[in-house]
Amino acid sequence: MAKTYRVAVIGSTGRGNYGHGIDAVWREVPGIEVVAVADDNKAALPAAMKATGAAQSFADYREMLDRVKPEIVGIGPRWLDQHREMVLACAERGIHMYMEKPFCRTLEDADAMVAACERSHVKLALAHQTRYSPLIEVVRKMIVDGKLGRVLELRGRGKEDRRGGGEDLWVLGSHIMNLIRTFGGDIRWCFAQVRQAGHNIAKADVTEGAEGLGPLAGDQVAAMYGLDDGVTAYFGTQRNAGGGKSRFALQILGTAGIVEITSGYHPTVHYLPDPAWSPGRSGLQWQPVSTQGIGKPETAADAGLHGGNIAAVKDLIAAMEADRQPLCGVYDGRSAIEMIAGVFESARVGGPVTMPLKTRVNPLTLL
Repeated sequence: MAKTYRVAVIGSTGRGNYGHGIDAVWREVPGIEVVAVADDNKAALPAAMKATGAAQSFADYREMLDRVKPEIVGIGPRWLDQHREMVLACAERGIHMYMEKPFCRTLEDADAMVAACERSHVKLALAHQTRYSPLIEVVRKMIVDGKLGRVLELRGRGKEDRRGGGEDLWVLGSHIMNLIRTFGGDIRWCFAQVRQAGHNIAKADVTEGAEGLGPLAGDQVAAMYGLDDGVTAYFGTQRNAGGGKSRFALQILGTAGIVEITSGYHPTVHYLPDPAWSPGRSGLQWQPVSTQGIGKPETAADAGLHGGNIAAVKDLIAAMEADRQPLCGVYDGRSAIEMIAGVFESARVGGPVTMPLKTRVNPLTLL
């Protein structure tokens, strides 16, 4: 980096806080000066200043943006109900952003956020940690090199804990949606079923979701997506079906084998060179995959979520300087939301829906 960037951080203690380390990452990146932090919970500002190293604090983030004029803002709250207005406020002032996921609550919000970034020519990077992992390129090379043969399908599941169903689809499923698009490309259609207590969801099942998600329903989700080249992707989640051992991961299945990748900046990756996809029948074993390749010991330290944030911020700055999109930017954020919205729209109309969706509001409000 050829210059020092002025950074401000927005949080909302009690309503999404600072996400997964969006406040602390800046102190670990060279060429960054944290000039201010804003939190609408005034009692939390002293702790926020300590965590960020900021010299100033504000209760109103818009006032902070106008007074300190940062070049980059970290948008920390996990709650989605504030994301649209925070992004619009930054974009209108020509400020680049690094933001906690998921992107926003509706496709209508996503469209407004994308348009604002386009108008102001600002970059927004989204904290889908896995997307910045070097293991992504390792898996891509395995596919290109034919280790899986011809890819047939992708399978993902959520954490399936107490949030299983609609909430899991939103909060954890957004990671899987991002990975499906990373490896599978654009989504052409979605066909899904969403159930609540054994029946297909209806208007009476819709409640206000946690973490500012907006209208939400379903304790069971089964979704199918059509990708390019005849490849199909699947996502499923059921409440309290995790069984203590999480299936939260994506599998890519081909004519010659499978690769499985979990979530996080240093995900666990395994490869099974078995066309039958069954180690029990073939006698073949799952092989670990590291940044060095299949079956090779890992030489990179597990940097965790913090390492993922550092990689994302560095990529954001590189994107700003090269005038390119970040590895996980506004378009990727909108696409993940469209995949989620497609599930509820398909459940609403009772059949497959084509992508991009014509319905841009939350489909559950139309039941």
